[in-house]
Amino acid sequence: MTSLGQVRFWRDADGWGVIDSDATPGGCWAHFSSVLVAGYKSLRTGQRVRFAFETAEQDGYAFRTVEAWPADQAPVRTTQEASGPSAAYRSTLTLAFDDEDEGSS
Repeated sequence: MTSLGQVRFWRDADGWGVIDSDATPGGCWAHFSSVLVAGYKSLRTGQRVRFAFETAEQDGYAFRTVEAWPADQAPVRTTQEASGPSAAYRSTLTLAFDDEDEGSS
């Protein structure tokens, strides 16, 4: 479900905030990972936003955003989000063994 709302507060240091709208009584919890903007994913207190949400118990709020973006802009989806997880989720391990001496038994 999508709605138009206003950011009640946003905590950059914690990466989350709350959006108010008629469709989400009591507020809708929003995480920076759901923010669809270019660059640093953040919203501003008082900012008008469009957002998609779901019913879910999250930190005392009955609703949680799925996507959120400034009301006066189009949502910005990065190619990284569309193509899957970043390289931060990949790792490699290389094992190297010493050659054993031929004379030891």
